[in-house]
Amino acid sequence: MNIYNIELNTIDNESITLEKFKGKHLLIVNVASECGYTPQYKDLKVLQNNYKDNLVVLGVPCNQFGKQEPGTAIQIKKFCAVTYGVAFLLTEKIAVKGENQHPLYQWLTKKEFNHEFDSGVKWNFEKYLISPEGKLLENFKSKITPLDVSITDYLKK
Repeated sequence: MNIYNIELNTIDNESITLEKFKGKHLLIVNVASECGYTPQYKDLKVLQNNYKDNLVVLGVPCNQFGKQEPGTAIQIKKFCAVTYGVAFLLTEKIAVKGENQHPLYQWLTKKEFNHEFDSGVKWNFEKYLISPEGKLLENFKSKITPLDVSITDYLKK
């Protein structure tokens, strides 16, 4: 399994593959509208704007942690646009863990697929950074903000 072969639906229910992002860093973040980390949307927007030539931010709504993303696609999209001015790509709501785990998160969390390391998503706003060549670089826990030097250093290279 290659990250660029993974298919998913956008929040507008359009099917895409991640291949369209080949050649740029990809920061994948499981997001939620009612979480203490929700203000990170602001920094994700800044990060996307600051590194738009080298980065794609992909927000992945998930309701598996404290049921903090209960809304419909329309509600989530409106909240993100109105509250934080989010213009980066959002996907449909998916499972990031458990028996219904989406193939994207199977790849991100299982070494057998990503060939780098195993990890587990413990809460909302965990971040996975993919290189422009499709290599899993690092997993950043929720408390690491999008503008943290541990993330931006990768993007400056």
